[in-house]
Amino acid sequence: MNKVSLASELASSAYPGRGIVLGKSADGKYAIAAYFIMGRSENSRNRIFVQDGEGIRTQAYDPSKLKDPSLVIYAPVRVLGNKTIVTNGDQTDTIYELMDRQQTFEQALRTRTFEPDAPHYTPRISGIMHIENGSYNYAMSILKSSDGNPDACCRYTFAYENPAAGEGRFIHTYMGDGDPLPSFEGEPTRVDIEGDIESFTQTVWNSLNADNKVSLFVRFIDIETGKYETRIVNKNV
Repeated sequence: MNKVSLASELASSAYPGRGIVLGKSADGKYAIAAYFIMGRSENSRNRIFVQDGEGIRTQAYDPSKLKDPSLVIYAPVRVLGNKTIVTNGDQTDTIYELMDRQQTFEQALRTRTFEPDAPHYTPRISGIMHIENGSYNYAMSILKSSDGNPDACCRYTFAYENPAAGEGRFIHTYMGDGDPLPSFEGEPTRVDIEGDIESFTQTVWNSLNADNKVSLFVRFIDIETGKYETRIVNKNV
């Protein structure tokens, strides 16, 4: 798979939905995670990211306008020891709780399927980063319906050991706008990772569709020490 520009990939679609980027900085020092949400409905757009311990959670920007919290309010990022979990739904908690009981990433996700939001059946996308003794690897997962059939769940996991500096993988929920929304297809896209945390954050945020973007989380984790820096950008401020 050829490596493509992350900025161009983001800008090429008005509505990729929710997206996860995991990778390594160009200087090889940092493990990098980015997670963004977009929205078409008022309920989806009425959100912000807020810090929650070592992770984040979504929160209604205007609580009076919150209609159905079930699929929009959750903890996208949680930290379990030397593992950072990033997902687009409450499966973050499932992964955290079951891995804390010594189950694997894949075993935890076997207990979940795609979201029950017919007719889209939004895929559940998940990532996990593991940093230990100066080494770094990550994995990504997607759980999706079989071409819109709610009776069949397709499960895919992609694992990346000792990832190369200056590149990452990008997975998102939708292949573009539509009705119903078409689910992501194929292997996570191989993308470039450039700049420090400030420039990387700005690149991702500025490349997302201005009308549909809602919030962005970025984290740079020092692979040697485990210390991290985080940036949160919210359209609603």
